[in-house]
Amino acid sequence: MSRLLYSALLYILLPFTAIKLLWRGVRQPAYLNHWSERYGFYSQTVSQPLIWLHCVSVGETRAAKPLIEALLEKYPTHQILLTHATPTGREAGEHLFPKEKYPRISRCYLPYDTPDGVKRFLKHFQPALGLLMETELWFNLIAACKAQGIPLLLVNARLSERSARGYAKVGKLSAQSLDNLSAIAAQTEQDAQRLDNLLGKSGKVSVMGNLKFDVNPPADEAERGRYLRGLLGFKRPVFLAASTRDGEEALILEAIASSEIDNLLTVIVPRHPQRFDEVAALLSKWNIPFCRRSEFSMGTVAGDIPNCSVILGDSMGEMFTYYAACDLAFIGGSLLPLGGQNLIEASAMAKPVLIGPHTFNFSDATDFAVQAGAAIRVNNQQELAEKLTLLMNDAEARKAMSEAALTFSKSASGATQRLMDLIEKYLPAKK
Repeated sequence: MSRLLYSALLYILLPFTAIKLLWRGVRQPAYLNHWSERYGFYSQTVSQPLIWLHCVSVGETRAAKPLIEALLEKYPTHQILLTHATPTGREAGEHLFPKEKYPRISRCYLPYDTPDGVKRFLKHFQPALGLLMETELWFNLIAACKAQGIPLLLVNARLSERSARGYAKVGKLSAQSLDNLSAIAAQTEQDAQRLDNLLGKSGKVSVMGNLKFDVNPPADEAERGRYLRGLLGFKRPVFLAASTRDGEEALILEAIASSEIDNLLTVIVPRHPQRFDEVAALLSKWNIPFCRRSEFSMGTVAGDIPNCSVILGDSMGEMFTYYAACDLAFIGGSLLPLGGQNLIEASAMAKPVLIGPHTFNFSDATDFAVQAGAAIRVNNQQELAEKLTLLMNDAEARKAMSEAALTFSKSASGATQRLMDLIEKYLPAKK
């Protein structure tokens, strides 16, 4: 596929994007906001010079935090622009970088990848440097940055086998776009090899590790977690099902019903906030007594927690708090073939982890965690019930996994500094 044909297809599909936004807005009203930005029209003004960082959604935004902190320190005269593609990513950016504490950070949506939209975006913000998080190949955007002489780096890059097969279907276009990037920093050797294969040559990609290993829990999260645990009950065993996806909650509830743990309290935190009510409906349908996290604050309990079997984690920005409050965590997106979610945050909080069989989006980190004794893989809900029972009834085994988790999370840090050294080649810092 040529970029001309790709652009033509985008223009054909562009009128339907409004329908898509309206449809998504039914379930998540935030999709109805800031439409003009999605087409490259911006009213906000930012000072120059500017560093632009694209984080599609929540995971990329959280992972970018140590890099953004380092950029703010190293480039004190530069503004930072965060672009997103989802409302949850934008909300995560607002939570992590509130305006009153981070006045140099602005945010907006990246436009759809049409030549006109991209041109308007670059003309309005005039970035001195662009950073794309993980693997986001915006073909027209990359070409426009190359044409305008804007250094554009793909950082914290990962490419699963499934994604590599998808990009290979438009192999020439993918190769051209990767070659137009100023530099590519991959998370692992495997990611680098897949990127090299798409490029059709080696030497462009360097391995710099995973930024997510550099994400440190906020200083107050342990205390917030202890406070939350006090509300939940110190004597009750607490199991956290984190970042669950559609279809997994039923399997997890089946596993819990099959487990043999006295007075177990389960906290279920769906990955996407638009599913909070859907999971609540499932719990009601199954006649499971539950409380919503939104029903009680850090100091006020409005729900009848002692009589609840499940807490529905319907809040944003509290994942570290949930980890701090639990005894054992299961990482969602992995019981069904959805690719898994990041287990590094749980490990950083020294929590033992259970993970399902489907972790192709985080295969290396998951494999390393299992090898380190920080995580145990389960193949189905029956095995989840077995391991849940075993670990919840064995405090020494949980302690050993907790220690291994903390060691594992610290063992692969350093990606931020390596990326900062790379960035300075394209944006020298003033001495």
